[in-house]
Amino acid sequence: MSEQATRLIAIRHGETDWNVGSRIQGHTDIALNANGRWQAERLAVALAEEPLDAVYASDLGRAYDTALAFARPRGIPVLRDAALRERQFGCFEGLSFDEIEQRWPDQALRWRRRDADFGPEGGETLSAFYQRIVEAVRRIALRHAGQSIAIVSHGGALDCLYRAATRIALDAPRTWQVGNASVNRLLHSEGGLTLIGWSDTGHLELAGRDAGAAAP
Repeated sequence: MSEQATRLIAIRHGETDWNVGSRIQGHTDIALNANGRWQAERLAVALAEEPLDAVYASDLGRAYDTALAFARPRGIPVLRDAALRERQFGCFEGLSFDEIEQRWPDQALRWRRRDADFGPEGGETLSAFYQRIVEAVRRIALRHAGQSIAIVSHGGALDCLYRAATRIALDAPRTWQVGNASVNRLLHSEGGLTLIGWSDTGHLELAGRDAGAAAP
């Protein structure tokens, strides 16, 4: 019997202060800031009528709290999965790219070039991270074949899903957006992931225009 497709809504967590400061978060558990909480509220409005059979999230607070914002009002439990975490960046975490470049220029260059075999001290290689994310989403999708689910994760994780769905190489420069609290749609079937829609942030942009300065 052919496997039924799973409809996926992949969501990046809301904004944090380290996003604003361009600091590498990785596995460091940074909370949503005020704007990130507002984004999560707008996301809840946007997804209120969306058919959802399950909601999964990275176990890091910024992703889990974003998921709670739209799952809790609907009585859907958020299932935490550590395999959906951002890439582990080891010694890079907490630093900006400029600081990393100053301390470790050779490593910064390999990172900028998207060297799949490079990993900072204490961190993951890009190839290992990609494999972890794609396998985690595949495992979850197979569990919910024929259903619609939401997965709340991180920018790097969503970048991996985009590449898997479009068959773009890991070392290719990123030319697509992965915005905070963006809605991204994919299908998972026997052939793997297929891209349906990407980086929908209309729920944030429209709300901002309608409410004027409502967003903190």
